[in-house]
Amino acid sequence: MASTETTPEDSPKEVRGAKDGHDLAGLEAGLDALDTVQTSRTPFRQTLTQKILPPVVAVALVVVVWQALISFKVVDDPTKLPSPSDVWGEVENAWLQGTLLDYIWTSVSRGLSGFVLALAIGTPLGLLVARVRFVRAAIGPILSGLQSLPSVAWVPPAVIWLGLKPSMMYAVILLGAVPSIANGLVSGIDQVSPLFLRAGRTLGATGLRGTYHIVMPAALPGYLAGLKQGWAFSWRSLMAAEIIASSPDLGVGLGQLLENGRNASSMSMVFLAILLILIVGIAIDLLIFSPLERWVLRSRGLLVKS
Repeated sequence: MASTETTPEDSPKEVRGAKDGHDLAGLEAGLDALDTVQTSRTPFRQTLTQKILPPVVAVALVVVVWQALISFKVVDDPTKLPSPSDVWGEVENAWLQGTLLDYIWTSVSRGLSGFVLALAIGTPLGLLVARVRFVRAAIGPILSGLQSLPSVAWVPPAVIWLGLKPSMMYAVILLGAVPSIANGLVSGIDQVSPLFLRAGRTLGATGLRGTYHIVMPAALPGYLAGLKQGWAFSWRSLMAAEIIASSPDLGVGLGQLLENGRNASSMSMVFLAILLILIVGIAIDLLIFSPLERWVLRSRGLLVKS
């Protein structure tokens, strides 16, 4: 009868072949898992518990502590800390007078318009600084210095140069946002792998074509970080300009509302302005920058779950 046992000469080859096949199958399964993006919709319960409930609980906790400071007479001077009901009363008054949305729209429209203009200026400036050595040596340090300069420092010269006009507001926004956008793009381009650039040149992607197809997509994470910082600088610059410069021609934005509360010694109005400024900042981040960040991460395979 023929023996079914494996001979010593054949066993190492067979075992090695089986092991190599198992390793290859495991490697392919791992690569398939990395390439697979889960497109199933996240259950509402999970969204509620992980994304909606935590900030709601945090806000409720702040309001409870705030009210406790008033109720237990820890701070019993309403001119220093108004109660949540006083601030809510200011919200109701502004809503009934029809000025609440006007305050918000005046500042948001200025901020977004100025940011778009800063984007149109800062992006080509960043490309020029990143790609031309002479330009980087000439104005690169100036951009870094301008980025570290407080935005409020630009308000007095802007008022002197342009007067109390909307153009003054936009000038302050540009001076605050353009350096951050340009520096963010420069930082992103500096981190682009030289292999990408060489591969692009090999395929004929040079000049503007290489910038559009190779440089900008590869530098997108750093560029997006610069955009977020640019928006933060433009929003702070606008608030500083609205607080310092007041005129009937400029309207009443959130910064001017804050200054009006200080002049009237109304802490409830001051708190209302602060809360609205904070809410607008959070809303812009959630509606614009967070979706952009998720899109960038998902396009690079770094965000598996939506």
